[in-house]
Amino acid sequence: MEVLKVSSKSDPNKVAGAIAGVVREHGRAEIQAIGAGAVNQAVKAIAIARGYLAPSGIDLVFVPAFTDVEIENEKRTAIKFIVFPKS
Repeated sequence: MEVLKVSSKSDPNKVAGAIAGVVREHGRAEIQAIGAGAVNQAVKAIAIARGYLAPSGIDLVFVPAFTDVEIENEKRTAIKFIVFPKS
């Protein structure tokens, strides 16, 4: 499963659609964000995705975690969100 990367310029509605599609197909999604603006867009997208999936009886929850990523040979700390249906 690929990681959905979110930036501060990402459209939360489009990211929400991607989250909903990945959760429907794979049962969970992983989102990665670097920086406060990107984290804000990611959280908004998760909230919107909950609305998209609620009519299907899927209630989403997420777990945040830190992860190290390398961008242009530079180590950065990102926040990843693991999104999955509440059991």
